[in-house]
Amino acid sequence: MSFSLKLGLFFIAFLVASSQIAGAAEEEWVAPARAKRNKNPIAAAADSVNQGKKVYATNCLSCHGTEGKGDGPAAQALLPKKPGNLSDSKLWLQPDGVLFWKVTEGKAPMPTFEKLVSEEDRWNVVNYVRTLSPKPSGDTK
Repeated sequence: MSFSLKLGLFFIAFLVASSQIAGAAEEEWVAPARAKRNKNPIAAAADSVNQGKKVYATNCLSCHGTEGKGDGPAAQALLPKKPGNLSDSKLWLQPDGVLFWKVTEGKAPMPTFEKLVSEEDRWNVVNYVRTLSPKPSGDTK
């Protein structure tokens, strides 16, 4: 095998590995520490959850789906980046403030909802989204 062919194959392997590393780094969506400290001012009562469900249906369902699995009708158009699975119990590892920050800030292709949805309704969405995933056993939240 010639040196230039080896160099070309090495370069291709490097690009593939780099894109996989970049993709893996892109997967993690970390909120700032201040978001973790932000407490939900709205109790997760039935009226809040119902209002959150309405806001979710209008703004989130098309990508995240009716059960929050990331399989909404618009999700296919977002490939290769699939919307987050809101039905995964791992969601409970994220404090309400982190979920609120993510809804507020967005991350492409998810838009920011800071100016589209009121602060109160963003908290209502957090309360509703909590109903989409089972609480891990032994969780005290």
